[in-house]
Amino acid sequence: MTSLLAAPSVAPPKGTTTGGKTATTRLYALDGLRLLAALMVVSFHFIGFDDWAASPWGASTSRVFPTAHHAAAYGWLGVQLFFLISGFVICMSCWGRSLRQFAISRFLRLYPAYWFAVLLTSGALLAAGRLEPVPATLSKILSNLTMLQEPIGVGDIDPVYWTLWAEMRFYLLFALVAALGLTYRRVLYFCGIWLLLTVLAPHAGIPLLSLFAMPDSAPYFVAGILIYLMHRFRPTLALWVLLGASWILAQGQLRNLMKPAENSVHHPLSWTVCLAAITLFYAAVLTVAIKRHPPFNYRWLATAGALTYPLYLLHEELGWEAIRQLHGHLPPWLLVTAITAVMLLAAWLVHRLVERPAVRALKRQVAPLSM
Repeated sequence: MTSLLAAPSVAPPKGTTTGGKTATTRLYALDGLRLLAALMVVSFHFIGFDDWAASPWGASTSRVFPTAHHAAAYGWLGVQLFFLISGFVICMSCWGRSLRQFAISRFLRLYPAYWFAVLLTSGALLAAGRLEPVPATLSKILSNLTMLQEPIGVGDIDPVYWTLWAEMRFYLLFALVAALGLTYRRVLYFCGIWLLLTVLAPHAGIPLLSLFAMPDSAPYFVAGILIYLMHRFRPTLALWVLLGASWILAQGQLRNLMKPAENSVHHPLSWTVCLAAITLFYAAVLTVAIKRHPPFNYRWLATAGALTYPLYLLHEELGWEAIRQLHGHLPPWLLVTAITAVMLLAAWLVHRLVERPAVRALKRQVAPLSM
Protein backbone atom coordinates (compact mmCIF):
# COMPACT_ATOMS: atom_id res chain seq x y z
CA MET A 1 0.00 0.00 0.00
CA THR A 2 2.83 2.39 0.84
CA SER A 3 4.32 1.90 -2.60
CA LEU A 4 0.98 2.77 -4.20
CA LEU A 5 0.79 6.06 -2.31
CA ALA A 6 4.42 7.08 -2.66
CA ALA A 7 5.22 9.90 -5.05
CA PRO A 8 6.47 8.61 -8.41
CA SER A 9 10.24 8.64 -8.72
CA VAL A 10 10.06 9.53 -12.41
CA ALA A 11 9.51 13.15 -13.36
CA PRO A 12 6.57 13.91 -15.62
CA PRO A 13 7.13 14.38 -19.32
CA LYS A 14 6.12 18.03 -19.69
CA GLY A 15 8.29 20.77 -18.27
CA THR A 16 8.59 19.49 -14.71
CA THR A 17 11.76 18.97 -12.77
CA THR A 18 12.77 15.79 -11.01
CA GLY A 19 10.66 15.43 -7.90
CA GLY A 20 7.78 17.26 -9.52
CA LYS A 21 8.48 20.67 -8.03
CA THR A 22 7.73 22.89 -10.98
CA ALA A 23 5.47 22.75 -13.98
CA THR A 24 6.20 25.28 -16.70
CA THR A 25 4.10 24.24 -19.67
CA ARG A 26 0.97 26.35 -20.03
CA LEU A 27 -1.95 24.16 -21.02
CA TYR A 28 -3.75 26.56 -23.32
CA ALA A 29 -6.15 23.83 -24.40
CA LEU A 30 -7.65 23.91 -20.89
CA ASP A 31 -8.54 27.56 -21.51
CA GLY A 32 -10.34 26.47 -24.65
CA LEU A 33 -12.24 23.82 -22.70
CA ARG A 34 -13.25 26.42 -20.13
CA LEU A 35 -14.73 28.64 -22.85
CA LEU A 36 -16.49 25.61 -24.32
CA ALA A 37 -18.03 24.91 -20.90
CA ALA A 38 -19.20 28.53 -20.62
CA LEU A 39 -20.75 28.47 -24.09
CA MET A 40 -22.55 25.23 -23.23
CA VAL A 41 -24.13 26.96 -20.24
CA VAL A 42 -24.99 30.00 -22.37
CA SER A 43 -26.72 27.78 -24.94
CA PHE A 44 -28.65 26.07 -22.16
CA HIS A 45 -29.97 29.34 -20.77
CA PHE A 46 -30.77 30.97 -24.12
CA ILE A 47 -32.04 27.96 -26.10
CA GLY A 48 -32.63 25.02 -23.77
CA PHE A 49 -34.00 26.55 -20.56
CA ASP A 50 -37.79 26.52 -20.36
CA ASP A 51 -38.50 26.77 -16.65
CA TRP A 52 -40.23 30.10 -16.11
CA ALA A 53 -43.91 30.63 -16.81
CA ALA A 54 -43.01 33.95 -18.45
CA SER A 55 -40.36 32.88 -20.98
CA PRO A 56 -38.12 35.73 -22.19
CA TRP A 57 -38.99 34.53 -25.70
CA GLY A 58 -42.71 34.87 -25.08
CA ALA A 59 -43.08 31.16 -25.89
CA SER A 60 -41.49 27.83 -25.02
CA THR A 61 -37.92 27.49 -26.27
CA SER A 62 -38.90 24.06 -27.63
CA ARG A 63 -41.20 25.93 -30.03
CA VAL A 64 -38.81 28.78 -30.78
CA PHE A 65 -35.91 26.37 -31.44
CA PRO A 66 -37.61 23.04 -32.24
CA THR A 67 -34.36 21.25 -33.14
CA ALA A 68 -31.59 23.11 -31.30
CA HIS A 69 -33.54 23.12 -28.04
CA HIS A 70 -33.05 19.37 -27.62
CA ALA A 71 -29.27 19.66 -27.96
CA ALA A 72 -29.01 22.81 -25.84
CA ALA A 73 -31.03 21.06 -23.12
CA TYR A 74 -27.77 19.28 -22.21
CA GLY A 75 -25.78 22.51 -21.92
CA TRP A 76 -26.07 22.48 -18.12
CA LEU A 77 -23.39 19.76 -18.18
CA GLY A 78 -20.90 22.52 -18.89
CA VAL A 79 -20.92 23.18 -15.15
CA GLN A 80 -19.51 19.69 -14.54
CA LEU A 81 -16.72 20.45 -17.01
CA PHE A 82 -16.06 23.69 -15.10
CA PHE A 83 -15.74 21.76 -11.84
CA LEU A 84 -13.39 19.21 -13.43
CA ILE A 85 -11.10 21.93 -14.75
CA SER A 86 -11.36 23.80 -11.44
CA GLY A 87 -9.98 20.81 -9.54
CA PHE A 88 -6.97 20.76 -11.86
CA VAL A 89 -6.37 24.51 -11.78
CA ILE A 90 -6.81 24.96 -8.02
CA CYS A 91 -4.36 22.18 -7.23
CA MET A 92 -1.90 23.64 -9.73
CA SER A 93 -2.22 27.21 -8.46
CA CYS A 94 -1.89 26.16 -4.82
CA TRP A 95 1.18 23.96 -5.26
CA GLY A 96 4.27 25.56 -3.74
CA ARG A 97 2.29 28.40 -2.16
CA SER A 98 1.46 29.12 1.43
CA LEU A 99 -2.15 28.99 2.53
CA ARG A 100 -2.16 32.78 2.79
CA GLN A 101 -0.85 33.18 -0.75
CA PHE A 102 -3.43 30.72 -2.04
CA ALA A 103 -6.28 32.55 -0.27
CA ILE A 104 -5.16 35.91 -1.66
CA SER A 105 -4.82 34.55 -5.20
CA ARG A 106 -8.35 33.10 -5.07
CA PHE A 107 -9.75 36.36 -3.70
CA LEU A 108 -8.13 38.35 -6.48
CA ARG A 109 -9.30 35.88 -9.10
CA LEU A 110 -12.93 35.73 -8.01
CA TYR A 111 -14.07 38.97 -6.45
CA PRO A 112 -13.28 41.97 -8.72
CA ALA A 113 -15.21 40.65 -11.75
CA TYR A 114 -17.91 39.27 -9.49
CA TRP A 115 -18.49 42.60 -7.71
CA PHE A 116 -18.81 44.35 -11.07
CA ALA A 117 -21.22 41.70 -12.37
CA VAL A 118 -23.42 41.93 -9.26
CA LEU A 119 -23.65 45.72 -9.51
CA LEU A 120 -24.21 45.77 -13.29
CA THR A 121 -26.85 43.04 -13.20
CA SER A 122 -28.60 44.64 -10.23
CA GLY A 123 -28.70 48.00 -11.97
CA ALA A 124 -30.09 46.48 -15.16
CA LEU A 125 -32.77 44.51 -13.30
CA LEU A 126 -33.75 47.56 -11.23
CA ALA A 127 -34.07 49.63 -14.40
CA ALA A 128 -36.25 46.91 -15.92
CA GLY A 129 -38.42 46.73 -12.80
CA ARG A 130 -37.49 43.11 -12.09
CA LEU A 131 -36.20 43.54 -8.53
CA GLU A 132 -38.05 44.29 -5.31
CA PRO A 133 -38.34 47.81 -3.83
CA VAL A 134 -35.02 49.47 -3.04
CA PRO A 135 -34.60 48.67 0.72
CA ALA A 136 -35.04 44.92 0.20
CA THR A 137 -33.01 45.01 -3.00
CA LEU A 138 -30.15 46.90 -1.34
CA SER A 139 -29.93 44.27 1.37
CA LYS A 140 -29.92 41.53 -1.26
CA ILE A 141 -27.21 43.27 -3.29
CA LEU A 142 -24.99 43.78 -0.25
CA SER A 143 -25.40 40.13 0.71
CA ASN A 144 -24.57 39.02 -2.82
CA LEU A 145 -21.39 41.09 -2.82
CA THR A 146 -20.02 38.79 -0.11
CA MET A 147 -20.50 35.73 -2.36
CA LEU A 148 -21.98 34.05 0.72
CA GLN A 149 -25.63 34.77 -0.01
CA GLU A 150 -26.58 31.09 -0.17
CA PRO A 151 -25.33 30.06 3.30
CA ILE A 152 -26.85 33.18 4.87
CA GLY A 153 -30.19 32.47 3.21
CA VAL A 154 -30.42 35.30 0.67
CA GLY A 155 -31.31 34.65 -2.95
CA ASP A 156 -28.90 35.16 -5.84
CA ILE A 157 -29.17 38.33 -7.91
CA ASP A 158 -28.38 36.07 -10.86
CA PRO A 159 -29.11 32.33 -10.62
CA VAL A 160 -25.72 31.41 -12.11
CA TYR A 161 -24.04 32.43 -8.86
CA TRP A 162 -25.02 29.11 -7.25
CA THR A 163 -21.86 27.45 -8.59
CA LEU A 164 -19.67 29.94 -6.75
CA TRP A 165 -20.80 28.57 -3.39
CA ALA A 166 -19.81 25.08 -4.55
CA GLU A 167 -16.40 26.45 -5.55
CA MET A 168 -16.01 28.22 -2.20
CA ARG A 169 -16.67 24.99 -0.31
CA PHE A 170 -14.09 23.24 -2.47
CA TYR A 171 -11.54 25.95 -1.66
CA LEU A 172 -12.23 25.62 2.05
CA LEU A 173 -11.75 21.86 1.93
CA PHE A 174 -8.58 22.09 -0.14
CA ALA A 175 -7.25 24.73 2.25
CA LEU A 176 -7.11 22.03 4.94
CA VAL A 177 -4.48 20.06 3.06
CA ALA A 178 -2.82 23.21 1.69
CA ALA A 179 -2.27 24.40 5.27
CA LEU A 180 -0.09 21.34 5.85
CA GLY A 181 1.83 21.84 2.61
CA LEU A 182 0.92 20.03 -0.58
CA THR A 183 2.67 16.76 -1.29
CA TYR A 184 1.76 13.93 -3.62
CA ARG A 185 0.76 11.63 -0.76
CA ARG A 186 -1.26 14.23 1.17
CA VAL A 187 -3.24 15.24 -1.89
CA LEU A 188 -3.82 11.59 -2.77
CA TYR A 189 -5.16 10.90 0.73
CA PHE A 190 -7.35 14.00 0.49
CA CYS A 191 -8.88 12.77 -2.76
CA GLY A 192 -9.53 9.30 -1.38
CA ILE A 193 -11.10 10.60 1.83
CA TRP A 194 -13.30 13.09 0.00
CA LEU A 195 -14.59 10.42 -2.36
CA LEU A 196 -15.36 8.19 0.62
CA LEU A 197 -17.24 11.03 2.32
CA THR A 198 -19.40 11.54 -0.77
CA VAL A 199 -20.61 7.96 -0.29
CA LEU A 200 -21.09 8.17 3.48
CA ALA A 201 -22.46 11.70 3.86
CA PRO A 202 -25.99 11.08 2.49
CA HIS A 203 -26.47 8.31 5.07
CA ALA A 204 -24.77 9.93 8.06
CA GLY A 205 -27.55 12.33 9.00
CA ILE A 206 -25.02 15.13 9.61
CA PRO A 207 -26.03 18.24 7.63
CA LEU A 208 -22.60 19.88 7.88
CA LEU A 209 -20.95 16.75 6.47
CA SER A 210 -23.37 16.65 3.54
CA LEU A 211 -22.85 20.37 2.95
CA PHE A 212 -19.11 19.98 2.43
CA ALA A 213 -19.02 16.46 0.98
CA MET A 214 -21.02 17.71 -2.05
CA PRO A 215 -21.80 14.25 -3.51
CA ASP A 216 -23.08 15.75 -6.78
CA SER A 217 -20.03 17.92 -7.46
CA ALA A 218 -17.11 16.37 -5.56
CA PRO A 219 -16.28 13.64 -8.11
CA TYR A 220 -15.45 16.32 -10.70
CA PHE A 221 -13.30 18.42 -8.36
CA VAL A 222 -11.46 15.28 -7.24
CA ALA A 223 -10.99 14.09 -10.82
CA GLY A 224 -9.40 17.41 -11.73
CA ILE A 225 -6.99 17.16 -8.79
CA LEU A 226 -6.03 13.60 -9.71
CA ILE A 227 -5.44 14.55 -13.33
CA TYR A 228 -3.18 17.37 -12.15
CA LEU A 229 -1.15 14.85 -10.12
CA MET A 230 -0.81 12.78 -13.30
CA HIS A 231 0.36 15.90 -15.12
CA ARG A 232 2.79 17.01 -12.43
CA PHE A 233 4.25 13.60 -11.65
CA ARG A 234 3.07 10.76 -13.88
CA PRO A 235 0.09 8.41 -14.02
CA THR A 236 0.25 5.69 -11.36
CA LEU A 237 -2.00 2.81 -10.41
CA ALA A 238 -3.27 4.68 -7.34
CA LEU A 239 -4.20 7.71 -9.43
CA TRP A 240 -5.97 5.60 -12.05
CA VAL A 241 -7.92 3.71 -9.36
CA LEU A 242 -9.11 6.91 -7.69
CA LEU A 243 -9.88 8.55 -11.02
CA GLY A 244 -11.96 5.52 -11.98
CA ALA A 245 -13.73 5.70 -8.61
CA SER A 246 -14.53 9.38 -9.19
CA TRP A 247 -16.03 8.56 -12.60
CA ILE A 248 -18.13 5.75 -11.10
CA LEU A 249 -19.44 8.11 -8.41
CA ALA A 250 -20.07 10.83 -11.00
CA GLN A 251 -22.16 8.54 -13.18
CA GLY A 252 -24.00 7.32 -10.09
CA GLN A 253 -25.02 10.89 -9.26
CA LEU A 254 -26.10 11.77 -12.80
CA ARG A 255 -29.78 11.04 -12.25
CA ASN A 256 -29.81 13.42 -9.27
CA LEU A 257 -28.38 16.15 -11.50
CA MET A 258 -30.75 15.34 -14.34
CA LYS A 259 -33.92 15.84 -12.29
CA PRO A 260 -33.65 19.64 -11.87
CA ALA A 261 -32.40 19.92 -15.46
CA GLU A 262 -35.44 18.01 -16.71
CA ASN A 263 -37.67 20.33 -14.69
CA SER A 264 -35.96 23.25 -16.41
CA VAL A 265 -36.43 21.95 -19.96
CA HIS A 266 -39.83 20.27 -19.43
CA HIS A 267 -38.96 16.94 -21.03
CA PRO A 268 -36.90 13.83 -20.18
CA LEU A 269 -33.16 13.78 -20.82
CA SER A 270 -31.09 10.80 -21.89
CA TRP A 271 -28.90 9.33 -19.15
CA THR A 272 -26.74 7.79 -21.90
CA VAL A 273 -26.09 11.17 -23.50
CA CYS A 274 -25.24 12.69 -20.11
CA LEU A 275 -22.86 9.82 -19.33
CA ALA A 276 -21.20 10.15 -22.73
CA ALA A 277 -20.73 13.88 -22.12
CA ILE A 278 -19.04 13.53 -18.72
CA THR A 279 -16.89 10.69 -20.06
CA LEU A 280 -15.76 12.96 -22.89
CA PHE A 281 -14.98 15.66 -20.33
CA TYR A 282 -12.74 13.27 -18.39
CA ALA A 283 -11.06 12.12 -21.60
CA ALA A 284 -10.51 15.67 -22.88
CA VAL A 285 -8.89 16.97 -19.69
CA LEU A 286 -6.80 13.80 -19.40
CA THR A 287 -5.59 14.15 -22.97
CA VAL A 288 -4.58 17.75 -22.44
CA ALA A 289 -2.85 16.98 -19.14
CA ILE A 290 -0.82 13.86 -19.84
CA LYS A 291 0.15 14.10 -23.52
CA ARG A 292 3.61 15.47 -24.23
CA HIS A 293 2.17 17.66 -27.00
CA PRO A 294 -1.49 18.37 -26.14
CA PRO A 295 -3.85 18.95 -29.07
CA PHE A 296 -5.18 22.45 -29.70
CA ASN A 297 -2.59 23.96 -27.35
CA TYR A 298 -2.67 27.36 -29.04
CA ARG A 299 -1.43 30.45 -27.23
CA TRP A 300 -4.44 32.56 -28.29
CA LEU A 301 -6.69 30.30 -26.21
CA ALA A 302 -5.38 32.10 -23.13
CA THR A 303 -7.64 34.99 -24.18
CA ALA A 304 -10.55 32.57 -24.48
CA GLY A 305 -9.88 31.40 -20.94
CA ALA A 306 -9.81 34.99 -19.68
CA LEU A 307 -13.32 35.58 -21.09
CA THR A 308 -14.85 32.56 -19.39
CA TYR A 309 -15.48 33.86 -15.89
CA PRO A 310 -16.96 37.27 -16.80
CA LEU A 311 -19.02 35.65 -19.58
CA TYR A 312 -20.45 33.18 -17.11
CA LEU A 313 -21.25 35.90 -14.57
CA LEU A 314 -22.90 38.28 -17.04
CA HIS A 315 -24.82 36.21 -19.53
CA GLU A 316 -27.98 34.88 -17.86
CA GLU A 317 -30.10 37.73 -16.47
CA LEU A 318 -28.67 40.36 -18.81
CA GLY A 319 -29.09 38.02 -21.78
CA TRP A 320 -32.66 37.17 -20.84
CA GLU A 321 -33.53 40.84 -20.48
CA ALA A 322 -32.10 41.55 -23.93
CA ILE A 323 -34.18 38.68 -25.34
CA ARG A 324 -37.34 40.06 -23.69
CA GLN A 325 -36.78 43.45 -25.28
CA LEU A 326 -35.70 42.32 -28.75
CA HIS A 327 -37.25 38.94 -29.56
CA GLY A 328 -40.10 40.53 -31.50
CA HIS A 329 -37.72 42.47 -33.73
CA LEU A 330 -35.10 39.93 -34.83
CA PRO A 331 -35.16 36.27 -35.94
CA PRO A 332 -34.38 33.99 -32.95
CA TRP A 333 -31.10 32.61 -34.28
CA LEU A 334 -29.82 36.04 -35.24
CA LEU A 335 -30.78 37.38 -31.82
CA VAL A 336 -29.04 34.55 -29.92
CA THR A 337 -25.92 34.96 -32.05
CA ALA A 338 -25.89 38.73 -31.56
CA ILE A 339 -26.46 38.55 -27.79
CA THR A 340 -23.77 35.90 -27.38
CA ALA A 341 -21.33 38.04 -29.38
CA VAL A 342 -22.18 41.09 -27.26
CA MET A 343 -21.70 39.05 -24.08
CA LEU A 344 -18.29 37.88 -25.29
CA LEU A 345 -17.33 41.49 -26.03
CA ALA A 346 -18.62 42.56 -22.63
CA ALA A 347 -16.61 39.76 -21.00
CA TRP A 348 -13.47 40.97 -22.77
CA LEU A 349 -14.13 44.55 -21.65
CA VAL A 350 -14.68 43.43 -18.07
CA HIS A 351 -11.44 41.48 -18.17
CA ARG A 352 -9.43 44.37 -19.63
CA LEU A 353 -11.05 47.38 -17.96
CA VAL A 354 -12.26 45.98 -14.64
CA GLU A 355 -10.56 42.74 -13.72
CA ARG A 356 -6.96 43.53 -14.61
CA PRO A 357 -6.83 47.08 -13.18
CA ALA A 358 -8.69 46.00 -10.03
CA VAL A 359 -6.38 43.04 -9.49
CA ARG A 360 -3.31 45.26 -9.92
CA ALA A 361 -4.67 47.78 -7.42
CA LEU A 362 -5.71 45.15 -4.91
CA LYS A 363 -2.38 43.34 -5.23
CA ARG A 364 -0.61 46.46 -4.02
CA GLN A 365 -2.91 46.59 -1.01
CA VAL A 366 -2.64 42.93 -0.05
CA ALA A 367 1.03 42.43 -0.97
CA PRO A 368 2.18 42.75 2.67
CA LEU A 369 -0.28 40.00 3.64
CA SER A 370 1.24 37.51 1.21
CA MET A 371 4.72 37.74 2.69
